[in-house]
This record gives sequence, structure tokens and C-alpha cells, in this order.
Amino acid sequence: MERYRPALTGITIALVGFGSSFAVVLTGLQAVGASAGQAASGLIVLCLAQAAGMIFLAYRYRRPLTLAWSTPGAALLASTGTGGYGWSESVGAFVVVGLLILLTALWPALGRAVGAIPAPIAQAMLAGVLFSLCLAPVEALFGDPLWIAPLVLIWVVVQRWLPVFSAPVVFAAALLLIAVELPGGSQISTATLLPRLEFVLPEFTGAAIVGLALPLYLVTMASQNVPGAAVISSYGFHVPWRGALTVTGLGTVAGAAAGGHGVNLAAITAALGAGEEAHRDPAQRWRATAVAGWVYALLALCASALTMMATHARPGLLETVAGLALLSTLATSVSAATSEPAGRIPAAAAFLVAASGITALGIGAAFWALVAGLVLWWVFVPRGRASVAD
Repeated sequence: MERYRPALTGITIALVGFGSSFAVVLTGLQAVGASAGQAASGLIVLCLAQAAGMIFLAYRYRRPLTLAWSTPGAALLASTGTGGYGWSESVGAFVVVGLLILLTALWPALGRAVGAIPAPIAQAMLAGVLFSLCLAPVEALFGDPLWIAPLVLIWVVVQRWLPVFSAPVVFAAALLLIAVELPGGSQISTATLLPRLEFVLPEFTGAAIVGLALPLYLVTMASQNVPGAAVISSYGFHVPWRGALTVTGLGTVAGAAAGGHGVNLAAITAALGAGEEAHRDPAQRWRATAVAGWVYALLALCASALTMMATHARPGLLETVAGLALLSTLATSVSAATSEPAGRIPAAAAFLVAASGITALGIGAAFWALVAGLVLWWVFVPRGRASVAD
């Protein structure tokens, strides 16, 4: 049985990673101007970029370096909306994010600058972004209880006993409900079920770079790459920081024109590949991430069909799946944001600004949340003190 553990764990990594946040990615891409076809293209290219990156890193370093798309980044996109710029400008912002990640790999000082942002402020900004998304299940439950209540009940039951599978199971249940209401087969073109990449020429504007690319880069680094590296390191594996960021940066740039918003180190599923679930022998655990890469390549073939099903979902259904999947992330972010007693007021301000959804000077709320939090942090938190007692 031991010999099959890397393969079984690799399959689990891919299914959990895909199923837990597929709805969030679609929601985020469509919120910043993507059509259903362009969102499906983004999902496909993200799967392919993760697949190529994980397979390369696994065989190159023989370490369980798990990759993922940026779920917090997708949540940021869903919260930000179009912001007055179109899909081509959003794609341009994705390219900039990839270039910034590459620059971080090549220029250690930039990585240190990102790491210098107080974790409570970054987490408060993320919590504010997630807040409206996590309200969706509540609003949908009271608006359409007959269809939404079963999903919530399923989530509660699975979350209680098998939390790692709660989001994929709810996602599968939602697909079943959507299938019940799908139109007849004659109304669905077979061509819409086949995977197809739709490329867009990136357009670079200052508003999109400052209002979308910069917050997306910071969220990806602070909420994915940094904690992802910490999770892998906690299992005794050295993370090749420059190599990992180079691969994810190149993957983000390469996939941007097809709609991919960002590839990064995984934070949650990283523990599956780095732990004993993958293999008792740490030297063999990299095989699980290699298998996960191949499974992601197969999942790319299903992206268009899943997106087609999503377009026929009744209002609130996929938003409920996304909100339930992000609830634990919201809880973690709120906890981390309030971990520093002296920094709770700056964190609260950052949370409120991000949750407000405001746009000023063409720049979205996430950026202003970061500005507000950092200014108040400078005012309220004593210099040279890591923490202040209650």
C-alpha cells in the first residue's frame, strides 16, 4: 500500500485544490471583464501552468513543492470588479503580476520589502476582500432556501468530520443540482465542451497596474507564497525560493494572455504533499506533487465543460460554493489580523476599507486598505517591538 500513497495523495492534492476554489476563480475572472469562454480559458491555462510547474519542480529539486492558482487573488478580483477598465487591461495587470514575481526572485530586496509588510495588515486586507464573498451563502440561503440549504447542510456535515474534503464535496453537489436544471442536449453545442484557449492582447494602464496588479501581487506573495514556503519548511524541506518564484512568475506571465491571473506556491494543499500522507519516507514525497501535476493537466480538459455548467447555474449557487470554500480562509485571516494587540486598530481600518469596495482615483479598495493600514500601523505600533501585551 505504501508504494501507492504518493499517487493517491497526488490525486487528492489536485482534486482538493481544484474543487475547493474552482468557483472562486471563475467568479473572479468574470468580475474583471472575462466572458464565459475567456474565464474557461483562464481556468485551463492555470491548470496547465500548475501542471508544468509542479512536474518541473518535483523532478528538478526532488522536493514536494506544490503549486496552486491564487485563490486569495481570485477573491480579490471578485471583490474589485471591473474598476472601470476592461478585460484586456486586466490581462495586462496579470502580466505585471508575473513580472513582479520574477523581479522578486531576481531581486532579494523586493522580497524583503514585501516580507516587511506587517502580517496583520496583509491579513486584514485579505479578510476585507473575502468578507462580501463569504456573505453570499447567507444571502442566497434566505433568497433561495430550497436549493441552497442542502449545500449548506452538506458543507456542515463534511466540514465536521472530513474538513479537507468539504469544498470539493459541496462543489460536486452543486454540479449535480446544476445538471438537474440543464437544458436539453440539443441546446448545448459540443464545441462549448471542448477545451479552448482564448488569447487577448494585454493592455497596460496606470489605473489597472496600481489598482489591480499591485494588490494582486501583494496578496499572492503575502497569502500564498510566503505561507506556502513556511508550510513546506515546517516539514523539514528547504524551499528553493528563487527557483520556485522563477517558475511561478514565468507561469503567470505565460498564462496571462489566455486569462490566467496567477500561479504560486500552495499553502493549504502543500501540507498534503509534504506530510506523511504522501509517504513515510520524506525523500519519496516529491512523487505526490509530480502526480498532482499530471492530474491538473487532465483537469484542464474539463474546464470548458465545467464553465458551461456554471453559466446555467441559478443565481447564488456558485457564489454559495465559493463563499463556503473561503469561510475557513476568512476565519484564519481575521485571527491573524487581530493577533497583534497594538495593531488591532490599523488592522480594523484596513479590513473596513477593503470590505467597503470603494474606488478612488481609479484605484480599488484593496490598495487603499493597505495604505490606511500601513499609515495607522506607523502611528499606533511602537517601533522595534514585535508585539505588545494586552
